[in-house]
Formats: sequence, structure tokens, C-alpha cells
Amino acid sequence: MALVHTRGRKSGREYVNPMLYLPHDTDADTLYVFASQLGSRSHPDWYHNLTAAGEATIEVGIDTYPVTVRDLTGDERDHVYAEQARRNPNFIEYERRTSGIRTIPVLELQRAKEA
Repeated sequence: MALVHTRGRKSGREYVNPMLYLPHDTDADTLYVFASQLGSRSHPDWYHNLTAAGEATIEVGIDTYPVTVRDLTGDERDHVYAEQARRNPNFIEYERRTSGIRTIPVLELQRAKEA
């Protein structure tokens, strides 16, 4: 579980959203989150906030750090989503519920480089 801190793109309020994540296979500074919203018909607000900002802060275990946000597409998105569904079969059901309505977004969160 990761806690993702975002700012509302309209309100400017800070939100903290708990999310299941998938760690990258070889890069400890990268993880993936899924805007499944349990298979609802629309993307969650946090997805819109993250993609609008392009950055966030996350808490994983005892670490808190800034990240950049990238919305995956095409084969790259499909590959990561399939791995998440293999590890957590609930994601198969979420995808079934959204079939023909929306594609569940996959976001890459990568630790921001030090300035």
C-alpha cells in the first residue's frame, strides 16, 4: 500500500489517497498505480489530479519522497496492467466491469531526481 499525496486541480486542497501499487521489476525508484476505482464507470478524481500536476509525493513504508507521474499507454500500459491482474485477480473483474466504457489508466510514479 502506498499513500499518494495530491493537490486538487480545482480546489488546491491536499488529498491523501491509499493505493495498491505494483513495484517495477528492476527499478526500485519506480512503481505503478491503477485508476481502477473498483471497476466504476469513471476515472477517480485522484487520477485527474495526478495527471494534471505531473508530480506528487508518496509514502511507501517508512519512506516519503516526491515523484513524477507518467500515464502509460498502449502495449506498455497493457503489459503492466496484465501483471497486476496476474498478481491480484480482482483487477480482472475491474477490467471486465469497465469493458467498452473506459480503459483503466496505469500511472508510473518515479522518484524525482534531486535538484
